[in-house]
Amino acid sequence: MNLFYHKDLTEKKWFSKSLAEQMANIGSEVERTIIWKNKNDLEYSQLAFERALELIDITRLDPKNKKQLRELCRMREVLADWFFENQYQSTDKSWQNYFYAFNYLARKGT
Repeated sequence: MNLFYHKDLTEKKWFSKSLAEQMANIGSEVERTIIWKNKNDLEYSQLAFERALELIDITRLDPKNKKQLRELCRMREVLADWFFENQYQSTDKSWQNYFYAFNYLARKGT
């Protein structure tokens, strides 16, 4: 696995996290994407978005997540649409709400 942004992240380290922790980390990058977009810093917004996609792709490789593969793939598709075209009419708030649930679960330790 060759990572462009998360060079110190190994499969072993990432796969040891629960799905909730993985999704919460992805949500952090999406939150950064939103913050930078709202500050009109498109370069930093793009970089945060690319980091989020990278984490999604690593998460999709995790064997324990194979039952969630359909949702992970769909989430990636809709997230990319939101960033580039927004034909599905996603909002910043809808993405924040989606990932907040995973933050809660990760903090709870499930």
